[in-house]
Amino acid sequence: MNDPVVRWSINGHVATVVLDRPPHNHVDLEVMTALADTFDALDADERCRAVVLTTVGKVFCGGADLAPAGLLGGGEAGLALFYRHAARLFSTRKPIVAAVQGAAVGAGLGLALVADFRVAAPEARFAANFVKLGFHAGFGITHTLPRVVGMQRASLMLQTARRIAGAEALAWGLVDAVAPLPELTAAAQALAAELAENAPLAVEATRATLRARLVDTFVAQTRHELAEQARLMATADFAEGVRAVSERRPGEFTGR
Repeated sequence: MNDPVVRWSINGHVATVVLDRPPHNHVDLEVMTALADTFDALDADERCRAVVLTTVGKVFCGGADLAPAGLLGGGEAGLALFYRHAARLFSTRKPIVAAVQGAAVGAGLGLALVADFRVAAPEARFAANFVKLGFHAGFGITHTLPRVVGMQRASLMLQTARRIAGAEALAWGLVDAVAPLPELTAAAQALAAELAENAPLAVEATRATLRARLVDTFVAQTRHELAEQARLMATADFAEGVRAVSERRPGEFTGR
């Protein structure tokens, strides 16, 4: 089941899933499908009781692939399929710990929020940068982020595109622990092992209760997000936002 971009291994009862698409680990339909297939396989593997999600390089995930041949090249239909596979990630039964070593931006933040728990390095940065692109937030973040940090802090992140560093993310409850970068994966695996040492059926049942209606809400929220994204993709501000981000400069928006 190992994929060139997504690979996994099991040690004891803990599986480690690695997204290997440096330097930015951008996600697109191929990556999302591979991740969902991997998590489905681990759901069916009786050896696995908890999962650690990691990525290669300095960046956890720099967001969606916005190149013309990337995710947005498929338009609204491509995004809809992308979100369908993202919903599969939220449908998995076994607890997930994300090890966030660097930037988790846009869809990368959404990917981090798939996990039940997040362990971050001090170098980690979390940002919902959609408004800097002239775009509406996606990946269900308008639901999953407030669910974790509360509506007020989520509103601040979503409307300012502010980056939240590791220590502040810990204070906000966005991450559950901070570990030095060389110890990050081991810290995430230790938390996963703590989960895995408990009765697996009881953990899965408790998790399902805590996440009740999460998938249904995610699907409804991404449907609304997609409609807003499709509307905004046709604006001059979106075209300017994509240019500005690629050129590493502030956008010159006109409201059109």
